[in-house]
Order: sequence, then C-alpha cells, then structure tokens
Amino acid sequence: MKMIKTNSLTKSFDDLVAVDGITVSVDDGEIFGLVGPDGAGKTTTIRLLTSIMEPTSGDAHIAGFHTVTEAEKVKEQIGYMSQKFGLYADLTVSENIAFYADIYDVPRSGRAERTEKLLSFSNLTPFKNRLAGNLSGGMKQKLGLACALIHTPRVLFLDEPTNGVDPVSRREFWRLLYQLVREKVTIFVSTAYLDEAERCNRVALIHRGRLLSVGTPDEAKKLMRGTVMELRVSEPRNAKDLLQKKLKNVSVDIFGDRIHLAAEEIEEVFGQVSDILSSNGITIETKRTIEPSLEDVFISVLKRKNNGR
Repeated sequence: MKMIKTNSLTKSFDDLVAVDGITVSVDDGEIFGLVGPDGAGKTTTIRLLTSIMEPTSGDAHIAGFHTVTEAEKVKEQIGYMSQKFGLYADLTVSENIAFYADIYDVPRSGRAERTEKLLSFSNLTPFKNRLAGNLSGGMKQKLGLACALIHTPRVLFLDEPTNGVDPVSRREFWRLLYQLVREKVTIFVSTAYLDEAERCNRVALIHRGRLLSVGTPDEAKKLMRGTVMELRVSEPRNAKDLLQKKLKNVSVDIFGDRIHLAAEEIEEVFGQVSDILSSNGITIETKRTIEPSLEDVFISVLKRKNNGR
C-alpha cells in the first residue's frame, strides 16, 4: 500500500513558490528521505503532508486519507516531530509522554504499558523522572520521538530530527528508526545531512521547492557524471577558491580539510589542478579517486541545472 501519495503538490506564498508540483509516493514500512539545503521546501512539504497547511494546488493522501478533506483522519494516522519539538522543560520525561498521550486521546487502559515500552525503546527509563529541560540534546530528541509515537501512528514525519545533535546521538537516533521500520512504521524524514540520507530506502533531492530526483541512494549516485577525486592540500580553503575561479566544467567543493573535484576527465583535470596549486604555493599531500557521496551528487546535479545542461 502507498502510505504517502502526492500529485502535483504545490504551495505558494504570494510570489514565492515554496513547493512546486511535487509528485511522489512512499510504500508501507519504508524510510523515505527528503534531502536538501535550508530553504529548499522541506518543512513546507511536511506541513502539507501532515494537514497543518493546505496546498495552493495539487493534493496528497496519507494512509488513504486526503490531507485536506479528511484532515482529522490523517492526524489519527500520523506522528509528527517538528524541528523544535514542543517538549515542556518543567515537566519530567514521563510527564511529557503523559501530556502527549492526553493530546492524542490514548486510552487509559494500556497507557502505562505503552509508556514503559517507549521509555525502554528510547533508553530513557533511567531518566523518566528527570526534567526535560535538564536532558542533553540527544536525549531530548529521543523524548520527542517517544512523544510522537505514544498513539502508535502508522506514518511518522520527522523534520530534520537530528539537526544540531552530536554524531553519536545521531547514530543512536537512527538505530531507533530502524527498529520502528521493523514494526512496519512508515517514516518520512527531512534532512540536510546527506550522509544520513544514505540510510534511507529511497531519497528525493529537493531544491527551491522542486524535486531533482527520486530513487534509492545508489540510483541517485548514478546521476553523477564523471569521477570524484579527493585531495588533501596544505591550504584547503584557499585551494577551493583558486580552483573554482580557474576551472570550468569542474565541480570543486570543500569537505572538512579535503577538496572534492568532479569531472569527466579527472586525470587530465588533475594536471591543471596541480599546476594551479603549485604556482600559488599550495602543496598537494594526497590524492585518490572515491565513490561519490550524495552530497557530491547533489552539488553536481545543481551545477548542471544552473548551467542548463
């Protein structure tokens, strides 16, 4: 069954088209990633799918229910964790979960068992009497997830759930998501972290409200033209600026202390790179060809689009 289905979903704010004709479907039990930079339209898309906002045109169905004409039924089927989930700092972990159980009209019978299961699932049992305001960032995210799951939703919407969370907590959070998938929960997650997108079953790359591609992470990587070479250099930021100015038809970006070059004739390009850097006193320490990341792909697709290729 298609748990999420959209048809030319569009949302405009005056002259700004925030979501531009999105058509996509998500299967039952799938982790689907909506991937793009800030301002790409990720949050607006999720607000449309969760019946918080009505589209300008087009439509969407969640678990078979129309997001506008059957909005209340949609809300019964979903859990939603926004970028800044509304936890109450002066309530304990258990009290926050109880509050959301009341909001979702979770029956009293079985509520205690459900709460204990969620506390155990999220490794929050030892902290159930701690004030939410005293939790770490990663623990707050897990509490937000537990609150969003208290009513046993069929579809879970997560809007950049690990933004600003440390890498260890991010991995732990994704471990919890994989457990939910085993329980046949469909997950729709937006993220600006392209390494996280590779954990999804399928991903949609979005930019300025438009989908650039939809497919598995491996299928997305096939959109990459040419080869990616990774360089370690003595002055990475200066090197990036120089190469971007001097080279045409070559993707040049910085990843931490490394430079990624993407081109169809990468060895020929490297000769030019070596000349440019050495003449400016920048040393190449190591070089190697690598498999493109989704970030490399995203940058490459955007540059082709901007160049009309």
